[in-house]
Parts: sequence; C-alpha cells; structure tokens
Amino acid sequence: MPSVSPRSHGLAFCMRGRTVYRRPTSKESVTNSPGRRKFLIATGALLAAPLADEARPAEKVHRIAILGNTQDAGPWDAFRQGMRDLGYVDGRNISIQSRWSEGKTDRLPALAIELVALRPDVIVASGTQAIRAAKQATTTIPIVMAVSGYPDKIGLVKSLARPGGNVTGLTSFAPDLNGKRLELLKEIAPNVSRMAIIWNPASPLEPLAYRELLAAAPAAGIEILSAEARTPADLPTAFAAVASNGAQALLALANPVNFQGRQRIADFALRRRIPSVHATSVFVEAGGFMSYAPSWNDLFRRAAIYVDKILKGANPAELPVEQPAKFELVINLTTAKAIGLTIPPSILVRADRLIE
Repeated sequence: MPSVSPRSHGLAFCMRGRTVYRRPTSKESVTNSPGRRKFLIATGALLAAPLADEARPAEKVHRIAILGNTQDAGPWDAFRQGMRDLGYVDGRNISIQSRWSEGKTDRLPALAIELVALRPDVIVASGTQAIRAAKQATTTIPIVMAVSGYPDKIGLVKSLARPGGNVTGLTSFAPDLNGKRLELLKEIAPNVSRMAIIWNPASPLEPLAYRELLAAAPAAGIEILSAEARTPADLPTAFAAVASNGAQALLALANPVNFQGRQRIADFALRRRIPSVHATSVFVEAGGFMSYAPSWNDLFRRAAIYVDKILKGANPAELPVEQPAKFELVINLTTAKAIGLTIPPSILVRADRLIE
C-alpha cells in the first residue's frame, strides 16, 4: 500500500504499523500553538510563586545585647560593620539592644539584669566593669568581651586558652605594652625623668597595670609618680598631685573616670606644657599628646567573629581569648607644637595617624 506523505503541520499517530498524519482540529491547534504554550507556562509560574514564598522558611532573627560604659562611635561602628561583613543586618536577621552606663559604673549591674531579661542569644560587653556585671547577671547566656584587660587574672575567664565558662572574646593586654609606651616617650622627649600616672586604685584591674609601669620604668630611666582618681570629682586632686610632684609627663590609664574626663586631662597637660601618654586614641583626639595602643576598632571588629561563631553553635568555654593583633601610634601634632616638642622623623614615619 502506498505510504502517506507527512504534513508539516499535522499530528502523527500509528495505525497498523504505519505512521499516519492528519490535520489537527481547530481546538487542538489552539491548545498546541506556541502562543498558547507560553501563556500556560507564564500562568503556572505566577501561580507557583506564592507557593514557593510560603514554603521558604522565615530567616531567624538573633537577639544581640550590648553593654558598655560609653557609646564610642568608632569601635562600636567597627563591631556593626564586622557583623554586616558576616551577613548580619540589624532589623533583618539580628536585633540589637544596647545599654550604656555613661561613665556611672554603679549602674552596670542593673543594666546587665535588664538586658538578660530580654533573653538575648549573645551579650557583647566592653570594659572590665561591664563584663563583670554581665557575668554576674547570667551564667548561661554567652558573653563576648569586645575589649578587656587581664581577664584571666581577675577571674573573668579561667585562662586565655580555655575560658571555661560563658565568657570569651578579646583582651587589650599585650606583653611589654606599657614598657613600649615609656620607650616611645623617651625617644620623643629624652629629658623626661618623672612621670605621673592618673589611675584608679579601687579598680580590680589597674593595680596590675600600675605595677607593670613600675617594673618597666627603670629601664626607661623614668620615675613613676602616683595621682589617684577614683571618681570624676577626684580629678582636680589628681591634677594637684601631678603639679606638686614636678611631673614632666603624665599617663592616664584607660578607665571610665579618665574616659569621662579625657578633655579635662588633655587641657590640664596642655596648660602644664607636658606630654600626655594614653592607652587609646580617643584621648589624643581630645587634645592629648600621644597614644600607643591596640587598635580598638580592630578588636571590636573581631568581636563580631566571636558572635558569629557562637550563633552557629560554638561553645564559648572552648573559644580561646585572643590578644591584640594590630597596634596604633597616634600623635597630635598641634599639641606637640603647643608644648614645644619636636617629633623626630623616625617617630613620624612610624606613626599610624597624625592629628593636626
């Protein structure tokens, strides 16, 4: 039997072993036309989209609590940037609640209890008093230290290598740091032989730093003089001690009292025409002469890494406390000129930042 020629627009089916083509009906033409197929595909996609959105699980929002003495923009901005770099956005997948004592450290225990009541996933605390208040408020919520001094020596952690509790994070302590500050001062002002330390002996931390300075001073050829300030009201008495002892320079330790009074300290040193050395650059920005210290912005940025690890299931007891990795030398050239100091070129090229 002769074969049937295929038609380019026909429909094929088998009949007794032969392929037979026939012209489609008008209904079939509409159903199988290219336009009809595109319409069905588009409609299906629109119908499926809401179902896909409903099936996608909502992104979990982690609660982060922040406790500190003062809201220093630079370091805490660095922490938030560190969180963003790791994919955390406030208001989307994290919610941040902050409490500040504004230099009134006696408020920290109540503020810590207030934050714990919010049931955060992690508490980020800055400063020894804030960390201690958080630790006393909870033994279960992980606490990340954005910056701390000697945490192992004052009982915040069991050791740097194995914290052992719910506290871990960063320390600003580094071996020979205070000795390095004295060396830099002697390079810039070799005639300085008497230096006053403005510090708080009631602090659990500062007697350790004070003893370090006493131990480092002989090698630098400097005599250390004490000027105590337990509260901001004590600063005038500390200034009087600096003046009466004939100090040729001063070093203000980084505590809440000195933070709150940093402008007063800088102005006093400027009036006395003596160089002031500091443990953080915020004092230099207020008019102090020089700081050599760990980069607080770097420490706070790295604190975000600890938060990320804990949110992903890491045990803070097993996360080692890390020491500073980046140090900054900051010099206020305007202050140097005002007190009659010429900065050696060897120091200028080593400076990370010069304030004019």
